[in-house]
Amino acid sequence: MRFRELKKNKKPVQIKESKKFVYAPYSYRVKAFITDMFMIYAPILYIITYVFMDGKDNFQSSQMAPFIGVALYGVIYAFLLSKFAQTPGKKAYEIKVLNSTNGENITFIKALFRFVAFLFTATTVLGLFLPFYRKDKKALHDLICGTIVVAVKS
Repeated sequence: MRFRELKKNKKPVQIKESKKFVYAPYSYRVKAFITDMFMIYAPILYIITYVFMDGKDNFQSSQMAPFIGVALYGVIYAFLLSKFAQTPGKKAYEIKVLNSTNGENITFIKALFRFVAFLFTATTVLGLFLPFYRKDKKALHDLICGTIVVAVKS
């Protein structure tokens, strides 16, 4: 068909609304992380130290206890992200972690891999400065896992 004929037979085109996300500020992400450390990780360490290890001296001398604490925190973190897309800290600051391709919750395996990638990113510190230079505020572990951190519209 010619362009003129197409113009005459113009039908209303339905445009699907693409999901527009408002990226969460980096300061909210840091505050949510600190909140999660106090609400999830500190009780885990307390329980391991005083219930299972009989005190801080045994905990400090053990190489396995801190690893178990981090592993348990990682599993709880991944479960909360896969089920609710939020941890208690992220809920307090009204942010969610979603899949960047379809905007849905991420799977447990992807959330666990994101946690491991975060540990690597936090160790190198380089990946934590990445959100300051990107418009979408993605850190290195977000780029590796294909996730975005968005602000929840209330």
